[in-house]
Parts: sequence; structure tokens; C-alpha cells
Amino acid sequence: MTAAACEAGAGRVALISGASRGIGLAIARELLAHGWRVSAGTRQPVAALAEYGADRCHWSPFDARDPASEAAWVAAAHGHFGGIDAIVHNAGILSDKSVIEASDQDFDDIFAVNVKSPMRLTRLVWPHLRAAPEGKVLVIASLAGKRVRAAEGGLYSMSKAAALMLAHGIRHAGDPDRIRCTAICPGFVATDMADGVDESIKSQLTQPQEVARIARLALELPATASVAEIPVSWRVETAF
Repeated sequence: MTAAACEAGAGRVALISGASRGIGLAIARELLAHGWRVSAGTRQPVAALAEYGADRCHWSPFDARDPASEAAWVAAAHGHFGGIDAIVHNAGILSDKSVIEASDQDFDDIFAVNVKSPMRLTRLVWPHLRAAPEGKVLVIASLAGKRVRAAEGGLYSMSKAAALMLAHGIRHAGDPDRIRCTAICPGFVATDMADGVDESIKSQLTQPQEVARIARLALELPATASVAEIPVSWRVETAF
């Protein structure tokens, strides 16, 4: 790690949900490479992060459907590092059901994971963000939260639209304490969710590492730069 990289993160602490793969893992690696310390909240330990050592990378069991695991994670991370500067809400689930096909249980499940859990986690971590020099919240939303491209994406889009509005609600709530919140809204990203697409398309998709670079930028901007949303797509769209 270079001296410049160390200076960028300066030992700041970020909690990242869903950091075991895809965008979450890429964000964890990006932050660790630039001097941050990371607490990964996942169901199982993340072997890919073990090389960084316990002084820089902490793991705690976390399940977005289990509120008790949220409180335990925040307490464990704070106890391990002595402070929390940022939280990245990355964990989420998909749905391929239209708003006509989706049952009440489908609705409850996706909103529990994609909206209610990050809202609860933010409440839990709030006192620590207020105590930090410049507290930050990052919500990995989606372009799906800004438009519905097909009927089968309806329920997922509803949940991501709610997650996007959660980010805006956090942004306003944090203003008195200069806690900044940014929603990153990726389109199709080359994670395991893209395994079934044609190789010619896959090679053009936004890479997780690119989203991670954007995430670090948002987290490292000073409080004088409040950025509400960052939409990013692998192709030029008519509105974004």
C-alpha cells in the first residue's frame, strides 16, 4: 500500500453489508487498498478478505432478515475498531415478479431485506456517525429504483425506489450533524447475476470494481460536497 493510499482512507472505519461477493466485495477491497478499515457483515466469513488481517478487516455474522444480527454487528464492529465512520448498505435480494404476480409475502420479504434492514442499521450506527469527524452513509440502490424497464422487474423496482427514498431521507436527517448520504444507482453490473447473459454483452457491462471506485469517491468527499445520487449504467440510456 502506498503512502498516498494510506492517507486517503486514514484509518477510517466502514461497515459493509453483503461484502462476500460482487459489488460489496469490490467495495471492501477498494477501501482496504486505500487505507480504510472494514467490518464485513455477511452470513459466513469472507475468505477473500482474510489476507488483510484482523487489525484492518473485521467480520461479523449478519442476516438482513434477523434484526438481532444487526445490533450485534454494529456493537462488535465498534468494539473491535473503537469507532465507525461510514456504513455501506449493499446487501439486497432480487425478484423477477411483476406487481400483479407478487404475493404479500413476496412484497414483505424483499422490502424487509432491501429497505427495512438498512433503515434499522442506520438507526443503530447513527450515534457513531455523529461522533465521527465526517459520518457517511452509502446506499447501493439501482437504476431499477428510477424506472421500470419490464413487467418482471416491477416488485424489485418498487423496493429499490424505496431504498432510494430512504437514502434521501437519511441525507436530510443527517444535515444538522453534517452526516452525508449518497445513493449509488448502478444498472446491469458484471456480477454472478450476469452469468446467464451472452459473453459479448458481459464484456461490456459495468464492472464491480468501477462501482467500488465511485463508492470510495463518495465516501471520501468532504462534507462540503453533498452528493445525493450517482446513477451509472453500462450503456447510454435515454434518461440517465
